[in-house]
Amino acid sequence: MAVKGFRRRCNPLCILSEEEVQKVHIATLDILRETGVRFESRWAIDLFKKNDCIVDEDDFRVRFPEALVDECIRKTPGVFRTKAREEKHDMVYEGGTVYFQDMPAMHTIDLISFETKPPTKQEYIDYITVLDALPTVHGLSAYPYFGCGGISPVMMMPELMALKFKYTSKFHECPYSNDSEIFAIKMAQTAGTEILGAISLSAPLTWNEAAVTQARRFIEAGFPVGPCSGSIFGATAPVTIAGAVAKTNAELASMLVMIQLMKPGTRALMWVADFPQNMRTGSPAFGQIGSSINNALFNQMWNFYKVPTANATVGCINSKTPDFQSGYERTMGAVISALSGCSLVQLHGGIMGELSGHPVQAVLDDDIAGMIGRFIEGETVADDTLAVDLIRKVGPIPGHFLGTSHTREWWPKVQYVPKSADRTANYKSWEDTGRKTSVEYAKDRADEILATHKTSVLDDKNMKEIDRILKEADGYYKKRGML
Repeated sequence: MAVKGFRRRCNPLCILSEEEVQKVHIATLDILRETGVRFESRWAIDLFKKNDCIVDEDDFRVRFPEALVDECIRKTPGVFRTKAREEKHDMVYEGGTVYFQDMPAMHTIDLISFETKPPTKQEYIDYITVLDALPTVHGLSAYPYFGCGGISPVMMMPELMALKFKYTSKFHECPYSNDSEIFAIKMAQTAGTEILGAISLSAPLTWNEAAVTQARRFIEAGFPVGPCSGSIFGATAPVTIAGAVAKTNAELASMLVMIQLMKPGTRALMWVADFPQNMRTGSPAFGQIGSSINNALFNQMWNFYKVPTANATVGCINSKTPDFQSGYERTMGAVISALSGCSLVQLHGGIMGELSGHPVQAVLDDDIAGMIGRFIEGETVADDTLAVDLIRKVGPIPGHFLGTSHTREWWPKVQYVPKSADRTANYKSWEDTGRKTSVEYAKDRADEILATHKTSVLDDKNMKEIDRILKEADGYYKKRGML
């Protein structure tokens, strides 16, 4: 048993021709062979030297033979399962199923003034509770918020990972900083779950030592990894999307070579978090259609390689409030990602970039994900759905289908009913029910979740062990003078 996700019934959207796919592939191999990628790790340099790569030890530059790249891509599983704390939340990545998760944010937001502020620890737990309850949140990101009040910066990642282990049984990711992954891995082993190790690129074309170390630790633990690019078109990547995709592919393929050389068959989910640059301000152009085109090309290329993908830009939009702009920016991106063969779409809860987010926005996004899921699952054509016998029986007017058993049986299966939208019949009924907006409906639903939803909390024994690991982390950082 595993979490269901949404099964895409149609072929994935392809915006590149077969000839263009080959051109991007050849360009990727050319970058790897001629330009190379910087690995700021002596261990990685030694590994590549032993495997016929051309290594410049002075600047840690590695150039890769095509045959080695092809071999390591082939060794990467095209279908794999990840183990959650409860089996019903296991995830199976295989290209035909689409999963959704939350979009990380730095701060929470006041839904009246729209001012941002650091969340409290309770607000962090409340956000996890809402994400745990929403049916279209199939797994959790590295963190719903980057931090919360009352925790020292160096202990932030261990403390916040501990809250996820304690208050949700859904599968989730693990970030890294200052060796925090050491303690996250121990917590996961205590909780009886796997976690996905995020491995972040330093664009352009550089993997720093911390990223290499995170990958090594996760592979040694037998956990899956998620190499991720985060480039800006025109700044840390070519301004053209085709060039950006070729560079990103080369960056991620280089890490994939390292992963498969270390342990062939290691599970890997290939992430892209690339944005255009706003040439007027210099900031990333969140919510821009260019990110969606980039995602579609990226997904098509890695479908060609038969390796599952994740798109991290969808919930990263430019609107500052849960408004019309917020809706169209995230919905456009989510539809394109889901149709183009992405396995995991990062959507729920983000309000502006990675700067703000809120559980009420995640509730609104539950409807977006649900509607997209209903679309990509398509329609079954069979005797029951064609209903020819029923049509014959009902006939023309005054016949009708409202009172038939077929309607009663099938309407809940074929109609998606959003939970945070205005569904009143007309303006009069809308006025009579208080003129509520979608944000108000979502707030009511979030409040109901917090009042009634019971998360699958760890048992007392494992709770105490998680707390012991946190004390171990505290001592680790004190010895290094970081606390």
